Amino acid sequence: MERKLPLKEIIALGFFMFALFLGAGNIIFPPLLGQQAGGSLLSAITGFLVTGVGLPVLAVYTIAKSSGNLDDLSNRVHPAFGKVFPVIIYLTLGPFFGIPRTGTVTYEIGVAPFLSNESSMGLFISTFVFFLITFWLALNPAKLVDRVGKVLTPILLLSIVIISIRGFASPIGSIGEAAGKYREGAFFGGFVEGYLTMDAIAALVFGIVVINRVQEMGIKTTSFIRSYTIKAGIIAGIGLSFVYISLSYIGATSAEAVGMQENGGAILSSVTSLLFGPFGSIILALVITGACLTTSVGLVAACGEYLSQRFTRLSYPVVVTILCLFSFTMANLGLSQLIAVSIPLLIMIYPIAIVLILLSLLHSYIPVTRAVYIGAIMGAGLVSIYDGLTTAGFEVAAITSGFAMIPFYSNGLGWLIPSIVGGLLGLLFKYAKLLNWAASSK
Repeated sequence: MERKLPLKEIIALGFFMFALFLGAGNIIFPPLLGQQAGGSLLSAITGFLVTGVGLPVLAVYTIAKSSGNLDDLSNRVHPAFGKVFPVIIYLTLGPFFGIPRTGTVTYEIGVAPFLSNESSMGLFISTFVFFLITFWLALNPAKLVDRVGKVLTPILLLSIVIISIRGFASPIGSIGEAAGKYREGAFFGGFVEGYLTMDAIAALVFGIVVINRVQEMGIKTTSFIRSYTIKAGIIAGIGLSFVYISLSYIGATSAEAVGMQENGGAILSSVTSLLFGPFGSIILALVITGACLTTSVGLVAACGEYLSQRFTRLSYPVVVTILCLFSFTMANLGLSQLIAVSIPLLIMIYPIAIVLILLSLLHSYIPVTRAVYIGAIMGAGLVSIYDGLTTAGFEVAAITSGFAMIPFYSNGLGWLIPSIVGGLLGLLFKYAKLLNWAASSK
């Protein structure tokens, strides 16, 4: 009879997934949202949780239903799409953006504040050590749950809990007034900020890592693998919700004491110094370093397992070595250029990934035809690809004016209605073909 995982192992698995999601961006976004939302914090954080937590959990559920196979999900659209889209996802979130950024953010927030003089040598040494540790942890994926879920994550979570408790018990100020986009439409402001965390895409990447870890624990039955993966996703979602609510509240009460800041990192740095004195910088450095390290390890492991399966001539250790060396190099030499290319690419693919997740979720209960997938993806892609090109500096005024007439376009959700319309047109196309077939067969 197949063994069942004890509760402590399920919690460790959930902590592991939580750590994979919780990168530096997830820690820096909420304080800025809180400071700008002010009195509209409740509406803003609700919108943020819908997309920053709800979508990733749904993505975990979806990827668990497909046994972690992003290729299978993508093939529902079209075989050509299935060959290209997953590779773009893994490379963009991996060596082309996500992994190098974890090394540079660790240096900028976790190391540089303690150096008397910043230099390229400091960045070189910091990223070298960072990616050496990443390589060591990712090289043996079977031990990831023990090393990350049982060791690194509790330290990371404890540091955040300490900051949160102090921030709630001794707030440094009162909640300020809403500013900017949060004066009106705070929910939509938080909604867009939440999906910009990119965690829904990350769930598609991390799903295979978690599923493989469940299998290595001796669970072979598909239904049990799905169940444990989904439970881990729920635990991760609860953890993320706690972090987002706590840090956004700290941001909302910070304006009086530290003034309006341009980014969440500056807010957290100032607040932790006020709350903990000289130890504040140390606590923040631990949080950022832990968050970046666990995300880096997860991304390297996910990309390593996927690419070694996709390109069978490359073994997992070889792929991990290449990923770490490439990411180390780019973190020191070309990250700014990579970011300039990667952010537009992320803007292009994120709405497409959301549509794929939602349709796949529906597919779990009601069969969705390929025509609907194609129509919905094309509708979302029409807007999101143009938005990405606009971000990269390729804008056509006439097209922008036309797209501005689409509902929710000004809220960053211009892809939503075209996607729905495209899906409905795909459905009509499918039924028209069926009716023609029925008529011709009589």
